[in-house]
Amino acid sequence: MIEPDHERLSIRRQCELVSISRASFYRQPAGEAPENLELMRIIDEAFMEMPWYGSRQMARHLWRQGWCVGRKRVRRLMRKIGLSPIYQVPKTSEPHPQHRIYPYLLRHLSIGRPDKVWCADVTYIPMRRGFLYLVAIMDWFSRKVLAWRLSNTMDTDFCVAALEEAIARHGRPDIFNTDSK
Repeated sequence: MIEPDHERLSIRRQCELVSISRASFYRQPAGEAPENLELMRIIDEAFMEMPWYGSRQMARHLWRQGWCVGRKRVRRLMRKIGLSPIYQVPKTSEPHPQHRIYPYLLRHLSIGRPDKVWCADVTYIPMRRGFLYLVAIMDWFSRKVLAWRLSNTMDTDFCVAALEEAIARHGRPDIFNTDSK
């Protein structure tokens, strides 16, 4: 956008008009250091063999090969060459085909007291090998977590146990809402 040989506008004025500093105009971008280029080549080769490696595992792999690098540097270099690990995502949102779909009761409901509406949600926590599943039972009015459980399998037992604990401590809610179908 800036023309150094402009006949009427100086470089200083052109930089002011496009709101950049003159130092930015004159700065020559520095390329990657030769060591980083070598690291990027090694990372790319290793990633072809192990596409599930993220920055932590790749940094450990490089340490085993004698490179003294940190995870953040490896992450930056992986991003620069466009590498992101592939990994299996758990299928937590697939409803059972025989489950009944209930009408949504909360569309225009005002919630003005505790224990009127509770909700539950299950999420997964990625671990080094696999996942942990977390269920939380919450009160919509106070946003308080009433009960929670962790499990390493996606069965219903830990969800039922969390709900039973919440009912034992706080009584039954008027409405219990989940996003499961």
